[in-house]
Amino acid sequence: MEPILFCKGGGCTAKLGPGALKHVLEKIPRKNDPHLLVGFENSDDAAVYQLTEDLAIVQTLDFFPPMVEDPYLFGQIAAANALSDIYAMGGEVKTAMNIVCFPEQMDLNILGRILQGGAKKVEEAGGILAGGHSIADSDVKYGLSVTGVIHPSRILKNCGCKEGDVLILTKPLGVGIVCTAARMKAASSEAMDQAIRSMTQLNKYAAEALKPYEVHGCTDVTGFGFLVHLCEMLSEKYSAEIWASSIPYLKECEEYVEEFYLTAAAQRNRNHVQEKVDFVNCPFYMEELLFDPQTSGGLLASLSEKDAQCVKRELEEQGFVCEIVGQVTEKKEKTVIVKGDK
Repeated sequence: MEPILFCKGGGCTAKLGPGALKHVLEKIPRKNDPHLLVGFENSDDAAVYQLTEDLAIVQTLDFFPPMVEDPYLFGQIAAANALSDIYAMGGEVKTAMNIVCFPEQMDLNILGRILQGGAKKVEEAGGILAGGHSIADSDVKYGLSVTGVIHPSRILKNCGCKEGDVLILTKPLGVGIVCTAARMKAASSEAMDQAIRSMTQLNKYAAEALKPYEVHGCTDVTGFGFLVHLCEMLSEKYSAEIWASSIPYLKECEEYVEEFYLTAAAQRNRNHVQEKVDFVNCPFYMEELLFDPQTSGGLLASLSEKDAQCVKRELEEQGFVCEIVGQVTEKKEKTVIVKGDK
């Protein structure tokens, strides 16, 4: 099999910046429909449309270029990332369809392995792969369109935080940093293996752990990084205090940041919300971790401290990373205050 030489800036680092996207979306007309329970007005993770009194569908799609050299792993990561939006809304995956861009001159065995990886994750999610669409392109891109179901009263929107809630994060940060170092042949195999395990892990298990509890706000941390997604959750109603010492992150990220293995996407994220964030006694590497674009990142949920402790304990017993990383507060001058060690 010919080597894959297409890791140019893949995964969620390839997304348009939040500022540019916001500028475009503001110009799109919106149709009022009482059955559209969640649209794109609050940057939620998926659309929710009510069909009956007790049934709504959850719809999303996501695709991007490769961030790893192994096509099977790339397929798994891209699928896990797309499926995540259903879990972030509290939904159950039902069907998925492939989205493929592939160069005609490239070995079709590579495409086969990508699709096999994606199918494996759809199967793990309990969904059915129902088809897809492909086009010839100069570069490889892959993802899924996913449909799920949910009860209309059980939707997890991203902006329902309440003052006093704690914030729980269900995967470590630093995927963008590690993948950037890997493209420069500077990442250790241990760090890259840790990143791959995180990116291929379905958020299904975190969503199941959250399900018994009253979750006030939930999103998945992807291309806009922890801080932009958190600011979307808080909207203009609340602020949050983040405890830097509680942030989980991938091995060796401190070293890679010191060597400036950073992404342009992280800088776009910083530019978008830096005026809303105050870092207190935080090292530079922690700032970069909080702006770092995550591919197939974890869930970030807002709920009571008692419930969050139960979720944390359950996920850790299953062998997953899960940390309580901050608390929602009354509205302050800055939307987010990140506190490091004194």
